[in-house]
Amino acid sequence: MLNSDVLRSLRYMLEINNAKVVEICALSGRVITTAQVHEFLREEEDPDAKGCPGDVLAHFLDGLIFLNRGKDDSKPPPPLELPVSNNLVIKKLRVAFQLREDDMLEIMASAGFNFGKPELSAILRKRDHRNYREAGDQVLRNFLKGLTMRLQGQGA
Repeated sequence: MLNSDVLRSLRYMLEINNAKVVEICALSGRVITTAQVHEFLREEEDPDAKGCPGDVLAHFLDGLIFLNRGKDDSKPPPPLELPVSNNLVIKKLRVAFQLREDDMLEIMASAGFNFGKPELSAILRKRDHRNYREAGDQVLRNFLKGLTMRLQGQGA
């Protein structure tokens, strides 16, 4: 999925405005403006649209983890993981919302997406593991849909 689409979905899921997106990015050390966020969230067809850079999405995801779980100032911040893949988005959201494997399977099922434990395990593995599997756009889209339903009290 495009970084802008992921950011747009997360903004909708969390029911936050552009200013809150700026605050969340700042938690992980990335300074952006609300005007930039507005540009990132424009539809692709808009001539003024600017795609969301991978580092902004990565900082937003890290900031979301810090927002939900707290930040340990005694440790150095984790290195920024780039490029941002669908697998990384799923992993970061899993950490941010403290989801267990069963939670994640319920989220997928609530979105009407049939997904098994072996498939989930494969997308949560490290890239160099022999059983690693890339998460497709459909997997991420359904995970975001199910997580949105869960957070907004519409499902699982």
